[in-house]
Formats: sequence, structure tokens, C-alpha cells
Amino acid sequence: QVQLVESGGGLVQAGGSLRLSCAASGRTFSGDAMAWFRQAPGKDRERVAAINWNGYSTSYPDSVKGRFTISRDNAKNTVYLQMNSLKPEDTAVYYCNAVVYASMRILGSWGQGTQVTVSS
Repeated sequence: QVQLVESGGGLVQAGGSLRLSCAASGRTFSGDAMAWFRQAPGKDRERVAAINWNGYSTSYPDSVKGRFTISRDNAKNTVYLQMNSLKPEDTAVYYCNAVVYASMRILGSWGQGTQVTVSS
């Protein structure tokens, strides 16, 4: 059974940093593009970063560009999200998932996510 486990969230002050991890088990994701998403209370889930299978291509929405960096270690079957200069509006539950890079179609099931709370 494929499982995605997100970790690394927490409470941080505005301007601070966090590094999230997404560990996959059950099968290898080294051939898949991966993405990070977030969902704030009362809002739709939105994609905040994506990376292709070999890490050579990444994409970000304007809201996080220059602050968030996605990376991956295929040997560890793990994807990371480095978040710097955090803002209160970044507060959300963060999830990862495998995607089709061209369309961002989601391929897997959702994990439990990891809560990120940014205080002002």
C-alpha cells in the first residue's frame, strides 16, 4: 500500500523558516513528478511547489516564488519543501502527492499532512 507521510511542520514566527519532508513508502516515486499542496481553513487546496522526476525542473505560484524551494532525494524516496520568509498567510496544512508534471493531475492518495502555523 502506497503511503505518503508529511512531517516538519510547526509553529513559527513571521519571517522564520521551516523544512517539510514527505517520505513515500510502498513503492518508489523516483519516476514521478511530486508536488506540495496546502489547505487553509475554509479554502481550497492549492499547489505551492512542484518538481519533475529528476529534479531538473520546478514550478511555483507567485505567492511563494523566491521563498519556497522544493527538492527531492530519489535514493531516499523523499521530497522536501524549504520555506523561508514565512508569512501568516502561509498558515495551512501542507500535503505532498505524486503528479503528472505537464497537467499537475494528482496520482496518489492524500496523507495526513503537516500543520504549519505562522504567527504575526
